[in-house]
Amino acid sequence: MSHNTPLSPRPLQHLSDVQRRVLTTRQLRQHGVTASVAAERSRADGPWQQILPGVHLLHPGPATSEERLLAALLYTASRGQGADGSPPGGGEPHGEAMITGLAALALHHFSSAPPLASLDRIDVLVPRTRRLRATGFVRFVRAGTLPGPQYVAGVPTAPVARALADAVARLTDAVLVRRLLTESVRHGHCEATAVVAELNSARLLSRPHVVDAVDALLAEGRAIAEGRLYDLIRGHHLPEPLWNVELRLPGGPALGGVDAYWRDQAVAVEIDTRAPRQDEEVWRGGFGRKREHLERLGITVVRVTPKKLRETPEEQAAVVRTALIAAADRDPASYVVVLPR
Repeated sequence: MSHNTPLSPRPLQHLSDVQRRVLTTRQLRQHGVTASVAAERSRADGPWQQILPGVHLLHPGPATSEERLLAALLYTASRGQGADGSPPGGGEPHGEAMITGLAALALHHFSSAPPLASLDRIDVLVPRTRRLRATGFVRFVRAGTLPGPQYVAGVPTAPVARALADAVARLTDAVLVRRLLTESVRHGHCEATAVVAELNSARLLSRPHVVDAVDALLAEGRAIAEGRLYDLIRGHHLPEPLWNVELRLPGGPALGGVDAYWRDQAVAVEIDTRAPRQDEEVWRGGFGRKREHLERLGITVVRVTPKKLRETPEEQAAVVRTALIAAADRDPASYVVVLPR
């Protein structure tokens, strides 16, 4: 029997390789290893290590990134267990905890995020009510309401938008913040508006370097959405519109810009990239008021969002096609001047 293996009445075959290498004191006890034996084997010259309080690494040498992630989750779940020894958060082995921040972005395969092995700290998202103290390489981020985790390589991980907000909250490197935010939409991890919503919720939009990064993020998101709109119209064989134009009354004020306009049918498409921090009153004073004005002139305005363009392009194409067909049954629209925007 090797000193690297628990003296166990229960086999470890039901555990994955990494789970066999990282176990809590309680788990070891369940496999026949007492706390005193675990402590003895985890001495400085022993075959094991205590990687975190109550969490043992069952081999000498540095922990892998996968082992550190598991250790962080096991440590979190082992704090404040129920009377039966079960972790908080129901039947999940790691409780409600999930990896967030830069570690989560690395799990989500962000090329601009530092590799997991280089991170001094692993951020773990937990409920605000949990009484936990940072220790070793584990740092806690608290939230009143937790998002549903995404499992990446079997690791409960915060959704990209939430992980970004938690990472940005601790970053002062403006270049890295900008790279992370723009990569989130450029590589299709999430929509720009979802990121801005999380940043706003975390009260990060007052930081100048974050505001600058958000401007780049929204510009990136708009460019991607415009590309999807081009693909939608051409891919579904809709008539070619006038692209990215401004509408004006003859001799009068500007009515506003639209992303696509069919002059003969008086149908306009506008991509709605409003940041979620804009409340309904602001929206009514801007986008909503412009839409109402155009519709009073007999112009049909179809509003699409980046998310709808990405997730339901066929449905959006059908909406546009219906608006174009219905134009034949409407009264003629008021004449407007169309200029390049």
